[in-house]
Parts: sequence; C-alpha cells; structure tokens
Amino acid sequence: MMRLTGLVLTVLFYTSVSAQENSPYSRYGLGDLTPNHNIITRAMGGITAGYSDFQSVNFTNPASYGNLGYVDPAVVKGNPNYQRSTIFDFGAEIDTRILRSTTPLTKFTSNNVSMSYVQLGFPIKMKQANKKGVFLGANFGLKPVSKINYKIAKFERLQGIDSLATVYEGNGGLNEVAGGLGIRIKGLSLGFNAGYAFGNKDYSTRLSFLNDTVHYYSSNSSERTHFGGGFFNVGMQYEIKLKSKAILRLGAYGNLKQTYKGTQSTLRETFATDANGTNSRIDSIYENEIKGNIVRPSAYAVGFTYRDSAGHWSFGADYEVTKWQEYSFYGKPDLVNNNWKIRAGVEYFPASYNTPINKYFNFVHYRIGFNYGPDYININSKLPEYGFTFGAGFPLKLRRGYFETQSSMLNTAIEIGSRGDKKSNVRENTVRLSIGLSLGDLWFRRYKYD
Repeated sequence: MMRLTGLVLTVLFYTSVSAQENSPYSRYGLGDLTPNHNIITRAMGGITAGYSDFQSVNFTNPASYGNLGYVDPAVVKGNPNYQRSTIFDFGAEIDTRILRSTTPLTKFTSNNVSMSYVQLGFPIKMKQANKKGVFLGANFGLKPVSKINYKIAKFERLQGIDSLATVYEGNGGLNEVAGGLGIRIKGLSLGFNAGYAFGNKDYSTRLSFLNDTVHYYSSNSSERTHFGGGFFNVGMQYEIKLKSKAILRLGAYGNLKQTYKGTQSTLRETFATDANGTNSRIDSIYENEIKGNIVRPSAYAVGFTYRDSAGHWSFGADYEVTKWQEYSFYGKPDLVNNNWKIRAGVEYFPASYNTPINKYFNFVHYRIGFNYGPDYININSKLPEYGFTFGAGFPLKLRRGYFETQSSMLNTAIEIGSRGDKKSNVRENTVRLSIGLSLGDLWFRRYKYD
C-alpha cells in the first residue's frame, strides 16, 4: 500500500476547467467524499440534521420531505387555497485544489467542474389528513458520493540497480440514485431514502527503469472494479414552537453499514515503448469476473436549528460520526479511521412581512458557517480537516400575491477548506464555488377553469 509520506510527488494535471481533481488522498477508502448537502446548507457549514426549507430539498435528512407539504395554519387561515410548490433543485460546482508538498518543496494546482445533485421534491396532497395535521412529501434524485482522481509519479534510485520511475493512477467514484418519502404528524417528521448506489475503482501502477544504455521492459499492474447495491437511510425531525413564537427543530439521521457486490478484473503485463511513445505488449496475465464485496460504513448525525419569531435569524449545529473502520474492499481494510465532524452555520433574512417588494436585497438570504473534524483518511496519523463557508440565496422571482405560484432561488456557496497541517508532508487546500437553482411551482394539479 502506497504511503504519501516520504514520496517524491509529481502531479500531472491539466489547467482547463475539465481537469481531474488530482488528489492523492482519493486513493484510499471510497475516494474524496463530495459534500452531502444542498447548496443552501453548504453555505452554512453543512448543517442538515435539523434543517428544513420549503424552497429547497434537504436530501440528507429525509424527514424534511414531510415539510414539503406542510402549510402553517396561520397561512391557511389567510388563504384557504394556498399550496406548497413542487421543487426542482439542482446544483453544480467549480473547485480549485492546491497541493503543497514539503519533501520536496513543491506546489500543484488543478481545477474541476462537476454536477453536485439533481433533485425533485413534491408534496403529496391529502385533504382529510392535512386537516388533522398530517402532511406527506416525496423526493427523487441523483448525486455523486465520492470521486477518485489522481496521477502521481515517484522517482527513486535503487542501490546497485538503476533509477526507477513509478506512476500511480486512479479513477472512479460512487454515485447514488434514490427516492424518499417523509411524513409530518403534528410537530414530528419521519422519513427515509432508498435507492441504488453504483461506482467503480480503477487503479494502475506502472514501473519503468530509466537507463540510456541498457534496455528494460516496463510493467503495468491494474485492477478495475465495478460495484453496486441497494442502500437505505432514515431521518427524524421534531419541531418545537417556543413561547416567544420562535421555532426550535431537532433532527437526526443515519444508516447501518451496507454491502455492495463487486466484479473485478486484474491485468499484469510487461511492455516496451518505442521512440514514438507507442506501447507494445510483451507478455500479460489477465483474470476476469472476480467477485467480491465492498462494505460501506454506518453513520449517524444529530443537530438542531433555531429560527427567531420574526424569521430574520436562523442558526444551527450538527455533530456527525462515520464508522470508517467498518469499511473493507474485497475483504481488505484500508488506511481509514472512524471520524467525526462538527458543523455550525447562521442565516440572516432582512425582509419583514410588510417590506416593499422593490427593496430587492432585503429579500436575499445571507449565510455563513464552518466545519471541523479529523479526515477519515489515516496516513501515519489523523489529518485535521476544516472549512469556512459563506454564500447567499437570491430570489429570481418575488411573489406579489396569493395567486403567484412560481418561486425561483439562485443559491450560492463558497467553501474554503484545508486537509492536513504543517506536520503533514502533503497539505491540500480547496476553494469550491457551488451554484444551485431551486425552481418551485404548483405541479400535478387539475385546473377548474380552461
């Protein structure tokens, strides 16, 4: 197993927006984990356990789906025909990754553009149940879970033999397609997500001797694994209306460890490279259809959000734990360790009920947050990982009255994160710009008049 400490790293990258992320840490476990939050909560440090918002989809805690159909009794009293909207929510991100190596002293930069998620959340109208305080909502979506992208060269002198160049390369990642259901009964909300996770891990190691006079064959060892399986997670939220008319929402979500089925092919070959850079295979051993299991660890999170009575200020915090020591790939553990993370964030919304609609920036949501905890990758020692976040939500269409059904929000988040510290041989800094669009309207309705 390759260790980063002591390696001479040469990262090969492209500077275009379609470049690989090129993170050496993505070699381990399931790779680099993508943010498991929508763009709104990313700007608030990633809080999700107790978060719920009718203008976006909190797919991390499925209990929030029950609130997609919930309408405050005060609103219903003022407008009996008021309905919650169906939300089409999607996001994309651009990140810049900067690697700094102390041995040798070098710096590498890569850029990447990728999709964050696509989600469709909608209320399920039940007139009789709604009158009794029971609301139902559902969601369907697709999102990446992790990414594997790196290409690293190691150059060394073998005593009494020759100079050796070793190139480590990997690609792949894990994705999820899921559907979920949430129900709200009075102040209690329960929900679940169920779906299919699929991905691949492709690793290769190429060895080449560097000599001007003696000809050596080069070697390549590669493993290509495709895997997939069902997954299931659950969530809970409980809303408490305080005497001050403020709202405190407690939340929790989690999943048990899950096993995916994998199919692997391995290749061991020697090859020669001519003057034009073309490789010619000399000999090879190939093994196909190797079956095995990939164990994804259990995880849980608890947290809360608080919103004042005027609706101007909201803040919250989460504590999440993942049991990465349960992880295994074809029965083998990896350089991973159990980890935890603390998240906290604040949102400020200046507008009041009677704010004139022409004061646009009063209707903008301003957000800030942070997160901290050890990385799940454990190379010689636990790596500290922390991030600072901020962003805003810009309404693209302001509702002018009860008969206005459309609502659209452009949400932005900037995340500045760091992995490792001054003691780490390789320190990784990331700046990620995320942009999300939430489109809301009344879908699946029957018109009374044409």
